[in-house]
Amino acid sequence: MKVIAFNGSPRENGNTAILLKTVLSELSKDGIETELIQLGTKPLSGCIACYKCRENKDRKCVITTDSLNDYIVKMIEADGIILGSPVYFTDITSNIKSLMDRAGFVCRGNGDLLQRKLGAAVVAVRRAGGIHTFDSLNHFFLINQMIVPGSSYWNIGMGLMPGDVTKDEEGMKTMENLGKNMAWLLKKIHS
Repeated sequence: MKVIAFNGSPRENGNTAILLKTVLSELSKDGIETELIQLGTKPLSGCIACYKCRENKDRKCVITTDSLNDYIVKMIEADGIILGSPVYFTDITSNIKSLMDRAGFVCRGNGDLLQRKLGAAVVAVRRAGGIHTFDSLNHFFLINQMIVPGSSYWNIGMGLMPGDVTKDEEGMKTMENLGKNMAWLLKKIHS
């Protein structure tokens, strides 16, 4: 079993990464393979609505100037997908939005390739906009017919400067519980 996480923050070692690594650590403790992809600093084009992915049925986006097709392969091969984003103007970052739009369009147009995989949203927030960002990420999972496990609270950690999120005890505990719940559910699904 494998879970892949995408960090939509441009800060490779910022609060979003810390939250994601906390979830992945719990999964690893349960013997589940994990991978974290730093998405936030790599250019990722938005969807151009050409519909070629649906026409070609090759599980690929026709835009080949970025790494999206590699990400789609990783998503298809994974049993679980975690999308992490800091809050930018009360919503997700543009790179995570591009990933969601293009990968979602390809996967839905090629036979619902993400159906029944696990999906979890992780959000780093300073003050406001966390719930809206959490909802935006979860829309990707729900439209792709994925299974969304819960935790002990919404999957949100609070902090401004890199590392501040570790002071949010409830947020960190929520990430630990999310990892444990994902591991439990993956094992149930694959038993």
